[in-house]
Amino acid sequence: MQTYKKVVEASYLTAEKAWSYRAILRYFYIQHERMREFLFPEEILTYLKESTDLKDYTEEQLHQDLDQLVKWNNLLARQEMGRAHTIEEFKKKRFRYQCTPYTVEFERMLVEMEKGGDVFGGSLEKKEFERLYQSLVELEKMLQQSFFPAADECSQLWNDIFTYFRSITKNTSDYIVHINSEQAEERIHTEAFLVFKDQFTTYLRDFIVGLQHTAQKTQQLLRTIDKEKLYAFMQQVIVHQQHVPRFEDVTEDEALMEDMEGKWQTLTIWFLGDAYRESELDSLQTRTNEQIRRITRVVQRLGERRHYFRSRKKDYLHLAIY
Repeated sequence: MQTYKKVVEASYLTAEKAWSYRAILRYFYIQHERMREFLFPEEILTYLKESTDLKDYTEEQLHQDLDQLVKWNNLLARQEMGRAHTIEEFKKKRFRYQCTPYTVEFERMLVEMEKGGDVFGGSLEKKEFERLYQSLVELEKMLQQSFFPAADECSQLWNDIFTYFRSITKNTSDYIVHINSEQAEERIHTEAFLVFKDQFTTYLRDFIVGLQHTAQKTQQLLRTIDKEKLYAFMQQVIVHQQHVPRFEDVTEDEALMEDMEGKWQTLTIWFLGDAYRESELDSLQTRTNEQIRRITRVVQRLGERRHYFRSRKKDYLHLAIY
C-alpha cells in the first residue's frame, strides 16, 4: 500500500506570507506557460512592484521569500557564474530560478478554479461523443490491419481517445452537478426563468438526441474490439513512450501496461457498465431526461401561478369598481 507523505510543496498556499509567495509563483507559472523557464530576481521584483498591494515590497523580502520557496521545493535555484558586470556582483551570489512541476500543477489547478469561481461549470457537448466515436473507429481499423502503423501514430491515437474521454467525463459530471446545485434550484423557481426555459430545454433535448445517435454505435464498437489485438496495440504505444528521452527513472513496461489497461477498463465501464453498476452513459441519459421533466413541471407550476394571480387581479378590480 502506498504511503502518503506531507506535501510540503503546498505550504505556500496557506503560509502566513501566502500573499507574497502566491504572487511570486503565479508570475513563474505565467512565464512557464510562455516557455520562459528561468527568471532572475530583478525581473520578479519589477513585476511585483507593479502591483499596488506590493509597491513597498523590497529586494531583501524577495530574496527571503525565494529562499523559502526553494526550501519548500517550489523553486529550483541555479547560480549564474558568467554574468557579473561589477566586482560587487561578482562577490554576491547571483541565482536564476525555475519553478518545479508541483508548482506548475498547483497554479494550473488554481487558475482553472478561479475561472469557475465557486460554482461548477461543465457542459453537455454531443460533438465530444462524436469525436470519441470516430477515434474508436480509427482504432478498430488499425486493429484489423495485418500490422500496426508507426509507434508514434499509435500513441497519438491513444492520447486522442483519452483526451476526448476525459473531456466528456469532466464536462458532463460538472454540468449535472451544476444544474442540480442550490443556486440553479433557486433560479429555476423564479419568474425570470420562464424567459430562459425554452433555450434550456432545447439544449438538453438536442444533447439527448445527439447522444442517442452516437451512444449505441460506441457501445457496439467497444463490445466487438478484440482484446488480444488491443493489447498488442498498447505495446506499440509503450514503445513510443519509452522511446521519448527522459532524465528521470524510466517507468517499467509492466507499470505502463497496467496503467493503460486501467484507463481502457474505465472507458468501457463508463459506456457499458459491469456486473456491479449500470453504465455512466445510461445514468447520464436518465438524469438528463429527469431534468427535462423537472423543468417542465416547474414551468407548468409557474404558469399556473401566474394565471392565478391574473385571475385574482380581475376580481380585485371588479370589487374596486363596485
